[in-house]
Amino acid sequence: MRQILFSAIKVLISAALLYLALRKVNLFELASRVNNLASLGWIALAFAVCFLQIFIGVLRWCEVSAECHAPLPVRQAMRFNLIGTFFNQTLPSSIGGDAVRLWLVARAGAGWRAATYSIFIDRAIGLIALAIVIVATLPWSYELIADPHGRSALMLIDFTALAGGLGFLVFGALRWPWLKRWWGTHHIHACAVIANRVIFSRRRGPKVAVLSLFVHVLTVVIAWCVVRSITAPVTFGQAFQLVPPVLLITMVPISIAGWGVREAAMGLAFGYAGLLPNEGVNVSLVFGAVTFLVGAFGGLIWIFSDEKAAKGSAPIEVPE
Repeated sequence: MRQILFSAIKVLISAALLYLALRKVNLFELASRVNNLASLGWIALAFAVCFLQIFIGVLRWCEVSAECHAPLPVRQAMRFNLIGTFFNQTLPSSIGGDAVRLWLVARAGAGWRAATYSIFIDRAIGLIALAIVIVATLPWSYELIADPHGRSALMLIDFTALAGGLGFLVFGALRWPWLKRWWGTHHIHACAVIANRVIFSRRRGPKVAVLSLFVHVLTVVIAWCVVRSITAPVTFGQAFQLVPPVLLITMVPISIAGWGVREAAMGLAFGYAGLLPNEGVNVSLVFGAVTFLVGAFGGLIWIFSDEKAAKGSAPIEVPE
């Protein structure tokens, strides 16, 4: 009952935010802007970059999973990530696909603890990398965003995420015995220890860092392809400064696949930057449509997967 209630709340949040964001958007005019060969070419490029981004994320996940004693072949991890992308678009959360990936990895023989650790750590590293990207662009963002409220919001969001990520790593460096005795702190501490091992490893660290940063750069490239497809008056530099903070906000699991939250945040970010807010909403809508269709491809993989056919046939273990 509680899960149904939370899902209903997220549906209402998405619907309300979408309504507020779309009030000043002409959907027919937006559709007419992508109804030509050049625009469709940019959309096709956005699709290709989406798949490349998923693959780069897979390479990072494989490094993390190996450290968690849940090694995954790249091909299998790619399949799991595509299926997870589908469920990110259909479950009432922007991270619903992680739960499905966890289930798939655990059912593949890794065990529930190793599967949970690998996905949690992968998410944490991605969040830290995103916060670092935003911090690195702050000097230029401050030139772009003149509004003091916009600057304050950007600083608050980014440094909250960065503090959370660094706090997580510092937590893993603590050696207090009681951290391993309590169930909650035991598992979070174990994840933090492994995250430190991955990030500061001479063998894995540089590779994971490059892959993590590249994932977020590719997100901006996807947004830029969308910008070009609708000929929005936005430069690549502006997209690089505005898109990462919006994605950070979208990661908060209060809506369905980030719909509504992303559009509201993108419109607000464009407004703070002195751009047309409705163009921000347009970019967000087309960006969301691209990721939705990529997720649909993952849905086809799920429909014909062995895991779907065998669903519910194996016992579920509980992490110790």
